[in-house]
Amino acid sequence: MANILVCDDDKEIVEAIEIYLSQEGYQIFKAYDGKQALEILEKEEIHLLIMDIMMPRLDGIRATLKIRKSSSIPIIILSARSEDTDKILGLNIGADDYITKPFNPLELVARVKSNLRRYTSLGSLNPEGRSIYQSGGLVINDGTKEVTVDGESVRLTPIEYNILLFLMKNQGKVFSINEIYEGIWNEDAIGADNTVAVHIHHIREKIEINPKEPRYLKVVWGVGYKIDKQ
Repeated sequence: MANILVCDDDKEIVEAIEIYLSQEGYQIFKAYDGKQALEILEKEEIHLLIMDIMMPRLDGIRATLKIRKSSSIPIIILSARSEDTDKILGLNIGADDYITKPFNPLELVARVKSNLRRYTSLGSLNPEGRSIYQSGGLVINDGTKEVTVDGESVRLTPIEYNILLFLMKNQGKVFSINEIYEGIWNEDAIGADNTVAVHIHHIREKIEINPKEPRYLKVVWGVGYKIDKQ
């Protein structure tokens, strides 16, 4: 079963999350600021991180930025702030998902399971598939979970990988933001516009020479996104 690191300076929230997730069989590690979280990540094999934003010593924003330099584990931002600007900030720094306080325990558990499914699908636990998808210099090997552009390896988060794979499997077809969200998150696309747009922006920054004039991931204005056949 997966190891989950919960990081929040409110010990009662950490203990509550531990109760909910332990009941699902997860092993829980606890931290109360960003520095403690980084120390645990160096010592333990962590499969998912739940991270508060406002914390002493090292806040969740700076901690997430540091983690993303070397790790693509799923990160769920947990914050009392519900404004779209804060949600976009969390996604922009590399978080995969966002939950606001107070949270519904069932929703938290569901999002943890969903993000872990996407993450484990990227690992070596599923090596048997050897499907390769290519559009020009962009190549996804879904057997090894590797993405390359012109022979150079590209590091993607689990969400980014799944969005790109979804589009690569359907080259030439245009998908709306709602269709992408429902296809990747497996839930109704309520308020999905910003979430998908931020991840699309990140993918372009990583796979395009000039993200403003993309060769691969293109927008069809008023309709959605697609990967052109090349």
